[in-house]
Amino acid sequence: MARVLITGCSSGFGRASATELKKRGFEVVATARRPETLENLDVNARLALDVTDDASVAAAVAAAGTIDVLVNNAGVGVNGPVELVPMAEVRRLFETNFFGALRMMQAVLPQMRARGAGTIVNVSSVSGKVAAPLSGFYAGSKFALEAVSEAMYYEMGHFGIRTVIIEPGYFQTNISESGVGYGVEGPPYDELSEATTQMMASLGRGAAPGPEVVALAIADAIESPDAPLRIPVGTDAEMVLGARASMDDATFEATMRQVLNLDW
Repeated sequence: MARVLITGCSSGFGRASATELKKRGFEVVATARRPETLENLDVNARLALDVTDDASVAAAVAAAGTIDVLVNNAGVGVNGPVELVPMAEVRRLFETNFFGALRMMQAVLPQMRARGAGTIVNVSSVSGKVAAPLSGFYAGSKFALEAVSEAMYYEMGHFGIRTVIIEPGYFQTNISESGVGYGVEGPPYDELSEATTQMMASLGRGAAPGPEVVALAIADAIESPDAPLRIPVGTDAEMVLGARASMDDATFEATMRQVLNLDW
């Protein structure tokens, strides 16, 4: 029975993935910064884990033992114009979304390489390929995660280790509700914030599905030895990423402005 460690299981994609993978017969190790949030989660083990802390990562990986699959899901959100988001917040964002995932990978890859098998699933975003207004730093953290994941795909594939990037569109999760915002309450960026809100509504965000759809994609990718490097999840992700892949910058900008009625 394969043993899966998932980060960020207190809610959202992580919690839904823990439930789905346990249902499919995996041995699931669920982790969260606040382990009390995992008390009613039906998994094989629950561990405290702060991906921004070296000692916490080392302790959790040691306690988990053999890890066949790592799902890097823990993440935070920060929104705002490049001009105004405080540098401390940018660092905090990257410490979780990028360096946290990197800590976890460096902690488990040696044991996977020694066994000649393993799977790393990194939960990115449509923002890992396309940066929308006011999401530059969140997108930047996901762009960085995708770059490292792509390099690792080639590096570790030689040792029998698979790498998969999951690219969700918009789903109803806590990160979308609890993300921190800066610099949009008044001029000069309040108009852009309002336009962005309307833009997201036009993508169907008012009726966004729950995280279970992404959990299914994660579980399917783990079970499929032929899963591709990148897997978009959600109709909005498929639409945006498909357009991005088939167009040059100017054509993509003109198309998205027209589709989303963005005038800024």
